Amino acid sequence: MTNYNFDEIIDRKNTNSLKWDYAKKRGKPEDVLPLWVADMDFRTPIEVINAIKEKAIHGIFGYSEPLDSYFEALNSWTKRHYNYSISSNNIILVPGIVFGIYQSIKALTNEGDSVLISEPVYYPFKESILDTKRNLVVSNLVNNNGHYEFDFNDFENKIIENNVKVYILCNPHNPVGRVWKREELLKIKEITLKHNVIVISDEIHADFIYSNNEFTSYATLGLDSLNNSIICISPSKTFNLAGLHNGNLFIKNNSLKRRVKKSIIETGYSQSNIMGIVAAEAAYKYGDKWHKELINYLENNLSYVRNFIKDKLPKVKLIEPEGTYLIWLDFSKLGLSDSDLNKIIINKAKLWLDEGNIFGEIGEYFERINIACPLSLLKEALNKLYDALNEEGLLQ
Repeated sequence: MTNYNFDEIIDRKNTNSLKWDYAKKRGKPEDVLPLWVADMDFRTPIEVINAIKEKAIHGIFGYSEPLDSYFEALNSWTKRHYNYSISSNNIILVPGIVFGIYQSIKALTNEGDSVLISEPVYYPFKESILDTKRNLVVSNLVNNNGHYEFDFNDFENKIIENNVKVYILCNPHNPVGRVWKREELLKIKEITLKHNVIVISDEIHADFIYSNNEFTSYATLGLDSLNNSIICISPSKTFNLAGLHNGNLFIKNNSLKRRVKKSIIETGYSQSNIMGIVAAEAAYKYGDKWHKELINYLENNLSYVRNFIKDKLPKVKLIEPEGTYLIWLDFSKLGLSDSDLNKIIINKAKLWLDEGNIFGEIGEYFERINIACPLSLLKEALNKLYDALNEEGLLQ
């Protein structure tokens, strides 16, 4: 028996929603159905809503810092879900993980230094490197018949050839949905320690793991790797709290922590958003049951997508996700150019998806779709896609 209604359609229009209110400003038709940016169309748990209400009724929103109870709740969550412990001494609060990555790059490298990523990957990684005037180095993932893997020879060679200082790891990987296995992470650890490369591990999607897959945090690979890494965690994806700007950098190495903290202070950022603190603490304390039901619902959505593609879109290939609520679809067999594919999706299907090429050139002919919405909306989107492709004669 479920206790939460994830089928509920919640009208998000005219709510300052980036996902629902900004199509025209982003150059899209106003009537597109949005399944792009990574936020969910589900209400956060009632315990989180009530905690925010209580703080709002209190009516004072002065400068705020997390109390011990915040770190206790965070530590309890990481122990239960990720198999490691934290303390307040190891955590830096940030207004978002992307902000934390930017400041970590600035703290740990100099202009012109090389930073490595594995594309296709979350595009702010690339932006964070170029915006801070660092040298972008890419070791592409290998698509092995729908299963993405590291090319560790290329990975290590790129590090050596470019004197790479930092590697940004995405685990679970956005957009290809891999949940990296322990042996894969141990290989990354071996190579990066060998060449003195610091790892920034973005683990923001760690709470979205499907079927028999198991999440391994980079923080659990041993003290040597933990002392050579920054672990990025946040409730923003798990509990749909992105607009409250709360993230955590877990940094065991005190020297690294001091450098990152200095970089953050130099931005002028100090105290955290009070509502973000309150919401995160409540989510970590009371969100387990909601989270469990959410994963069951998302797995049902994924099953629907899988069957729909098999039955009605045989030329489209689902890259089977092991985690995240973002799915990666391969449209290359349609024989369209990347631009023509996107014109059909946007103007004919009236869908707003994330074009694959924003995740790197290797993402051409792919689209990223957010399935964290009521099933009825997902069905509507897939039918729109089918009708548009069928009308173009692309499904024969």
